[in-house]
Amino acid sequence: MASRLSRIWPTLSRVRLSSALGSRCVSQTPKSSASGAVAADLQSLSPAGHDSHGHAEVSPFDKNPDFHGFHHSDPFVDEWNMRLAFFFGISVAIVIGGTFIHYLPDHGMRQWARREAERLIKQRESEGLPLMTENYYDPSTIVLPSSGED
Repeated sequence: MASRLSRIWPTLSRVRLSSALGSRCVSQTPKSSASGAVAADLQSLSPAGHDSHGHAEVSPFDKNPDFHGFHHSDPFVDEWNMRLAFFFGISVAIVIGGTFIHYLPDHGMRQWARREAERLIKQRESEGLPLMTENYYDPSTIVLPSSGED
């Protein structure tokens, strides 16, 4: 694995993700004399990232670190919408899915075969016949080849 990585590393090092994304990021933190620039606080310089007043767009994760994607500005509404969506989504999946599976048709016709067997048993008992005969087929209807025909 390491040998493969060392063979393709020169190609991977030439790929620039910032040029592929179309925006350039520059650190906005002041330079520290001890360690140089810290690249933790990056702001986009693309004009699409600014609104009409010149303010940069702030990620919902910066405003609300527990952002769930259900409401962009209010964390309380975001959390409750998430809870409701998951509760009803999972409940509906379990209830409707379980009902659907319960009412599926008889797979392999097992229930029908049992009902048919019980019906035949009652019929044979009422006619006084044995439940099972020694011959599955009626021997008088089977045509056997003569001993000379092979």
